Amino acid sequence: MPIPVAILVERALAGLDVLAATAEAVDDEWQYVTDLGTVWRARLGALKEARGAETAPDGAEAALDALVAEAGRIEDPHRAIDWLSTFPQVTLAALGEAS
Repeated sequence: MPIPVAILVERALAGLDVLAATAEAVDDEWQYVTDLGTVWRARLGALKEARGAETAPDGAEAALDALVAEAGRIEDPHRAIDWLSTFPQVTLAALGEAS
């Protein structure tokens, strides 16, 4: 069934929130984690605004569901920080968007 880009962006933002919450345990990286969250939330928000009503590409829903599920399994805060910079880029690729 076709799914709008906006719904998948919302799922991705929830995954980003999970990663940020896990990463917050690293006090020395707090500013970096905050900055990543700010920048990527803005980028994904812009995507939602521009293409939210469009139908997502084939396979995007399954890809993003798997990505968000994997993000939810991350327990190591340092690994979560690594994922904060790559998770949104994979999201953009799954939605057919240039990073």
